[in-house]
Amino acid sequence: MISTLPFGSTGHASTRVIFGAAALSEVTQDEADRTLELVAAHGLNHIDTAASYGEAELRLAPFLADHRADVFLATKTGEREAEAAWAEINRSLERLGVDQVDLIQLHNLVDEAEWQQAYAPGGVLEAAVRARDEGLVRHIGVTGHGITVARQHLRSLQRFDFSSVLLPYNFPMSRNAAYLDEFEALAAVCAERGVAVQTIKSITKAPWSEGAEQHAATWYEPLKEPAAIDTAVAWVLGRPDVFLNTVGDIHVLPLVLDAAERFFTDGAQRPDADVMADLERRWDMAPLFV
Repeated sequence: MISTLPFGSTGHASTRVIFGAAALSEVTQDEADRTLELVAAHGLNHIDTAASYGEAELRLAPFLADHRADVFLATKTGEREAEAAWAEINRSLERLGVDQVDLIQLHNLVDEAEWQQAYAPGGVLEAAVRARDEGLVRHIGVTGHGITVARQHLRSLQRFDFSSVLLPYNFPMSRNAAYLDEFEALAAVCAERGVAVQTIKSITKAPWSEGAEQHAATWYEPLKEPAAIDTAVAWVLGRPDVFLNTVGDIHVLPLVLDAAERFFTDGAQRPDADVMADLERRWDMAPLFV
């Protein structure tokens, strides 16, 4: 059984592994249905999707028609202006087949010009607050990629009382001392304020090499050997204050879910630095963002 943790101050106890529905972006409905059966079998009660994830919102709709009350449902808007964001939020509700989502997230809000635009009058935050006030969403979060994301999330938390943040976290990125310092500063503020910390890219091996045969649907190369995935997943879940969002490929997903299940069932400990350094060497792991 995968453990749960309060999702910030939302009042929901989410499984510490969150299903990342980016994996449903380009699959058939039958594939999506089988994937969601697997997700449910592992007891995951939190689904994270986005308006920009291809057909993912549509693929989720049949499952949500029967299981909406069983899951905390999050989506994202990548728009930066209020009018466009309002339209996208409503489109997401229509595509998901629901009247309300539990969390709307300002998607990949890292670029400085976009960050300024989002919080300016007429920016996306206005649409998110309107959606919350009108009952279309319950909570508001912010997400991002890159090496400056923790710093930008800290600034975002100074501007607004977000319920959650989402950002990359894996061993190769922890080697970047500046990134790790900013991640830790963000985590400390989130702990103090009751903000959920979601992590992504847990099983990243490296960026795809030029000309490499891409064996997964992810935009980066993931680890694919089960023991390696077990170790990478255990390193993230061994930190008790974060959530792990799963991989964007339905064929790699079962390995991540199995790794998480074993971590909690076996009472595993977080791998130490020597174990992780050995994993890094054996699999030529490299930071996805530099």
